[in-house]
Amino acid sequence: MSAAALAECACAEIAAAVGAIDEAGALELVDAIAAAKRIVLYGVGREGLMMRALAMRLYHLGLDAHVVGDMSAPPVGPGDLLLVSAGPGDFSTVAALVGVARGAGAHTASVTAQPGGAVPQAADTVFVIPAQTMADDTPGDGAGGTSVLPMGSLYEGAQFVAFEVLVLLLRGRLGLSPDAMRARHTNLE
Repeated sequence: MSAAALAECACAEIAAAVGAIDEAGALELVDAIAAAKRIVLYGVGREGLMMRALAMRLYHLGLDAHVVGDMSAPPVGPGDLLLVSAGPGDFSTVAALVGVARGAGAHTASVTAQPGGAVPQAADTVFVIPAQTMADDTPGDGAGGTSVLPMGSLYEGAQFVAFEVLVLLLRGRLGLSPDAMRARHTNLE
């Protein structure tokens, strides 16, 4: 298959995954983010990179957004939101952080492709991106591993697009203009 054909297939798969997202679930996450005093985000591996990208956009919206592990990450408590990614449904570090946040009285939200997993089951809000992850990427595992993209790349690519759509929904909810977002972009590049 040519590079152009692979790219077309990958983009079609990402579009299909994002197009299959339940709009009510997206709006529930928008509500949770908009209601939070501050938002702290976390994910592992490439999912963590997508969570960092979302944190940056939330900051551009004027929200008090942080990433777990950064030196400036605050403690969480009542009124705050811990937003995590667990595409395959469970990661031990993600599960531990959800437990800590819940114990501190924070609201928790999970982005996942596997809503039956331990992390989404423990979260207050669940946002499902129906895409292949490393939990179901191997042919013969019963799920098929049907994406042209390797391992969890379909989920991670769909995360990026889904998060940009969430940002657009949030921008509308908060009554912000594109210029207001741009004004918060760093000048230290």
